Amino acid sequence: MVNVSICVGSSCHLKGSFDVIEGFRKEVADRHLERKVELKAAFCLGKCAFDGVTIQVNDKIITGVTKDNLPSVFASEVLPLVEA
Repeated sequence: MVNVSICVGSSCHLKGSFDVIEGFRKEVADRHLERKVELKAAFCLGKCAFDGVTIQVNDKIITGVTKDNLPSVFASEVLPLVEA
C-alpha cells in the first residue's frame, strides 16, 4: 500500500490543498488504484515556506504540488511505488 498524505494545514489550504486532494482522488479512481493507494490528510508537514502544497508519499516529503503539476507528480512519485 502506498500512503499519500496531503497537507491541509492553513498554509497549504490557502495554496490549494483542496484541489490537490480532489486531483489525487481522481488519479486514483481513474487508474482503479483504490486498493493500492491510500489518501490521508495531514495537518502540517513542516514545509510551509515552500510554494504549493506539501505531500508525503510513504516517507518522502514533496513540496510545490499544485493542481497543474499533480498528474506529473502522481506519475513520477506514486505510480513507480504501485508498480514495484
